[in-house]
Order: sequence, then structure tokens, then C-alpha cells
Amino acid sequence: MDRPAVEVDSLVKRYGSTLAVDGVSIAVPRGAVVALLGPNGAGKTSTVEICEGYRRPDGGTVRVLGLDPVAHHDALTPRIGVMLQSGGVYPSARAGEMLRLIASFAAHPLDVPALTERLALGKVARTPYRRLSGGEKQRLSLAMALVGRPELVFLDEPTAGMDPQSRRATWELIGELRDDGVAVLLTTHFMDEAERLADQVVIVDAGRVVGAGSPAELTAAGAVGRLTFTTVADLPLEKLRTALPASCVVTEERPGEYLVTGSVDPHVLAAVTAWCAEQGALIGCARTGQRTLEDVFLDLTGHELRT
Repeated sequence: MDRPAVEVDSLVKRYGSTLAVDGVSIAVPRGAVVALLGPNGAGKTSTVEICEGYRRPDGGTVRVLGLDPVAHHDALTPRIGVMLQSGGVYPSARAGEMLRLIASFAAHPLDVPALTERLALGKVARTPYRRLSGGEKQRLSLAMALVGRPELVFLDEPTAGMDPQSRRATWELIGELRDDGVAVLLTTHFMDEAERLADQVVIVDAGRVVGAGSPAELTAAGAVGRLTFTTVADLPLEKLRTALPASCVVTEERPGEYLVTGSVDPHVLAAVTAWCAEQGALIGCARTGQRTLEDVFLDLTGHELRT
């Protein structure tokens, strides 16, 4: 069996007295998408930059495509693609020029016109980088990361600033990379993006891994069912609470919107429907579901604002 494209074991990184990464372990299999999630200051950027060979670890081991990313940085560079939020592009350079320049460094680059068309960059190919919109800069950065046919791609907030159409196209492209055997390590603040794209998710906080698994595993672990329904506001809840199992909790989240949490099954739905009928109230909308990845993320990292 092939070794993972990225192997991080007990990684440690310090900045003076600050312990930014404290024993993080991650594996990114070939042909898989792994999302590294965490609030600001959690250690994501330091971890990724060490994997890319731009920072030295203070402890632990890191292997990228079987090599030390610092000691063998020159050997790894042609085999990996890096997408940065800042873009790394000369402000006056035209979008098409930059993409052709990056392609010229690769032994077997992708077809530049085809990639330009795929990422809707044709109309801005002659536009200086500084005049591109945020979404156009992101698409150009993605194209630059992919044009060299990398075995491994690091994507930092790949759809930040993109419109819905560009975002969807980027998701499709990332899925195709995985199908072609490319390993992808991405960071994102969009939980729906991670839930949609990632085979595995690693959540870090304060430099440590606080959760890991597939999106399905993370959202199912310790999850409670949810039933949300709308009807007349300010209905008496005591009789409904009596009709529901003891494990269920019902609240009126806002006027006319009710939430039942617990072991939600057809009997619970029937009890809610019967209660509404007794009240002479028609259910406007009802929706069942489990926790989302965002729910899990907030449970693990806290709900308070970070600065």
C-alpha cells in the first residue's frame, strides 16, 4: 500500500514562548481530500507551512511524498501545488502571463488555454493582477497551483470571495483531482465546503487536534436528532412535552418556530402533529436532521468570538 502523501506525526512548533502547534498528527492519503479546520490562531497555517517546507518544525516528524519538506524542498517543489490567499503574484502582471510563466516551470504542464477556460479566466487574461476581483484572484491562484500537474495540492481557503457559480465549479474541479489520484489538503472557514468535499476532517484548536474523522462520523458521534417546525406562535408546550419521550426537549426558538431535540423518530413526529391538531394549528414547515459539521466545530472549539 502506498504511503500517505502527507504524514505528520506529533508536530510541534513554537514562536518564542507561544506553543502554536502542540503534537498535531495528520495523514493525507493519495487520492483523498483532507480538510484542516480550526478557528483563527489554532495552528492551521503553521502546520500547512511546515508541510510546504516554508517553516521548520521544533518537534515531531513530517514527510511529504515520502520526503522531508525542508531538507528536500527543491525536489518536492515540482511535485506539489500551493494555493495561497495572498496569491503571490506581481501586481502589474497580467493573469494570462502569470499562468503561462508558472506552466513554463513544469515538465508536463496542463494545457493553459483549457485550464483558463475551465476556470473562466479567459476574459481577464490580459488584466493586471491588481485589477482582478477577489474571486478572479482566487481562480487564478487555483489555476497556478494546478497547472504543473501536482501529485499533492495545498489549498488555502480555495473559494473565498467566489460567486456561487465559481464556487461550484471549483468544488467539481477538486473532486476531479481526487478522482485522478491527487492528494488535497485544504483549509477553509466554510463548513459546508468541508462537509461537501472532504473524505476526512481534522479539527484543531489551540495547537491540538480536538476532533478527526469523516464528516459523517463527526456529525453522527454523540448527535441528537432535530425536528424543526413552524406553526402558530406562543402555543402551550406542556401537553406536547408530556406526549414526547423523556429524552426529548422542545422549545420555541423564536415566535412560531419550534425545535424538538432528542431521539426523533416517526412516533415523535406523530405526537407533534397530533398536538398541533389539538391546538387547531396547521404546521407550515417541518424539517428533521442531525448535527451539521458547523455544529460539531462550534461544540469542539467554542462559540465565543476569537480575535
